[in-house]
Order: sequence, then structure tokens, then C-alpha cells
Amino acid sequence: MQADAAAIADIYNYYVRHTIVTFEEESVSPDEFVRRMAEVWSESFPWLVAENGGQLVGYAYASKWKSRCAYRYSAEVTVYLAPTSIGNGIGTALYAELFPLLQAKSIHAVIGGVSLPNAASVALHEKFGMTKVAHFPEVGFKLDRWIDVGYWQRTF
Repeated sequence: MQADAAAIADIYNYYVRHTIVTFEEESVSPDEFVRRMAEVWSESFPWLVAENGGQLVGYAYASKWKSRCAYRYSAEVTVYLAPTSIGNGIGTALYAELFPLLQAKSIHAVIGGVSLPNAASVALHEKFGMTKVAHFPEVGFKLDRWIDVGYWQRTF
């Protein structure tokens, strides 16, 4: 888990430092990723990794949508890829494995948040039958600009 956490932190921190994809603005340590993975697993949600040539090149996971009990059949999905692995089908492969695991867990609604603009992420979510259900203009401020967030949803 620690080895994966270091590689995951490397991937994620690229997006923290250089993009609007995440609203975190400070790098995240591998130890914090160990804690985050443990939290996901403690709720019996999956955290998947993709490797290419023995190197971790992407990850995807699901987590509780909200903490209230009535949301127990809803999950939020997340996927991140190494910048050099974008466009190689890895995000598709990760979601193709993740979505059936959520169905088997009796998840009814899958929700994905996307910082906008992000055509690649929108296309990935829509490839899996997710439709845009919300758009929040200018709810984040990063890299000296206001950022919109959209939400995509699919039900099983």
C-alpha cells in the first residue's frame, strides 16, 4: 500500500500543482494517501490502480456521496491518470472495472464531479452513461481564475 501511495501521490500532485482538476492547492503526502485509501476501504468501497510495465499509471476509486444514511446507495467516483498516460484507454479500463463493483455493492446512483472546462473527463463520464445533472459557475478559485464545477450522474 505504501508503494502505491507514493505513486498515487506523484500522479495526484501533478494535478494539484499544474491544473484546475482538483481544488487542493498543497501537495498531498504518500502518508495522507495511505489514510485516504484506508478510509475508502473502511466503507467497503473499491480503490483500483492501473499499471503499465510495472509502473502505476492511474487510479480510480469510489466513496460515499454524503454521510447521511439515506445516501447509502449513492457513490462518488474519481479517476486520475499519469499525465503521460492520458488518451491510452486507462481511464476507460479503470471505470469499466469500477462500475460493476459498485453495482455488485447495490449502489444505485454514481456521481462524478468535474472541474470545467475538462473535455476529456466529460467524455469519459459520458462514455459510461453518465449525464450532466448540475453546473455550478465559479465555485472554485485556483491558478488566479474562477472555476466552474459540473456533476454527472448515472443510475443502475
